[in-house]
Amino acid sequence: MNGSLSLLWFDDPLPMQTEDRVPPLSIAVIDIGTNTVLLLIAGVEAGGTLTTAVYEQRTPRLGRGVDAGGRLHPESMERAVQAVEEFRRIIARRRRDAVAVFGTSAVRDAQNRDELASLMLARTGFPLEVLSGNDEALWTYRGAISGVPGIAAATVIDIGGGSTEITSGTGRRVTSSASLNIGSVRLTERLLLHDPPLRRETDDARSTIRRALCSAAAAPGSLLVAVAGTATTLALLAQKRPEFSIEAVSGYVLPLHTVSELRASLERRSSRAIRGMAPYMEGRHDIITAGALILEEAMVHFGFERVLVSERGVRYGVALREAERVRGRAPEQGKTDQ
Repeated sequence: MNGSLSLLWFDDPLPMQTEDRVPPLSIAVIDIGTNTVLLLIAGVEAGGTLTTAVYEQRTPRLGRGVDAGGRLHPESMERAVQAVEEFRRIIARRRRDAVAVFGTSAVRDAQNRDELASLMLARTGFPLEVLSGNDEALWTYRGAISGVPGIAAATVIDIGGGSTEITSGTGRRVTSSASLNIGSVRLTERLLLHDPPLRRETDDARSTIRRALCSAAAAPGSLLVAVAGTATTLALLAQKRPEFSIEAVSGYVLPLHTVSELRASLERRSSRAIRGMAPYMEGRHDIITAGALILEEAMVHFGFERVLVSERGVRYGVALREAERVRGRAPEQGKTDQ
């Protein structure tokens, strides 16, 4: 498929079963986002530890034009369904205890999302769940902290194509969450109209981001954790990595001054020049500047001098949710203490 990128495959993904403990569940999750469609197959231990088995990404840009027109384009839907069909074949070759397929911002906002759901069910056999903004924030938080052992308080930021989720909590308890209508695709299509963007366009984008951030909160004294493609791409650029490496991004710390330097460098480049920087820029080259602006403004707004990058996000949280369901425990809902 055009623009596809195979990220990671482990040959022996699940922990070995021993006689004195419950074997892990094998959970498959397909995350249909505004820019990407992602597959995760993970082994989930009874205590909630996740081990990545399969991690794949495709970039069909489902949300192209949704912000302006309010509808998913037929060609974009076709590309997304083709990605899910490919992932279904991968899932079929492996043991699985549960499969979840869900859509986020672009699907949530589209007037014709039922059309996508019908097409998905007919072609793949998978029902399409549409996550609410609150549930997306909750499961992004749960997924992110699953990769940070012993964390006390965290603020998790997930910069997507259509929206940005900011969720704070202590341990597994969420204390506040917000789903903001600022995403890398949405901002690019709405405000960054030249390539590279004009100064007045980036100034307008900053103003839009700052207004949106006023409705979110960060936990005092918390660790800032950033998930999803903007953060992992910036981590790779900071290390001058020529290829994607999950080990290179997991737990990498980006100082605010580095985020600002990368953002300034990207702002000066055309999308074509950005695409030529590294293979992993494909499918993100024309929206990474907007994503970097969102991350930088969030760090400044909340007073964070550094951010911990994680490859884990909402799909890891949904894998935990499905494991809880299989084991007969009621999953949490997208509510907070506020």
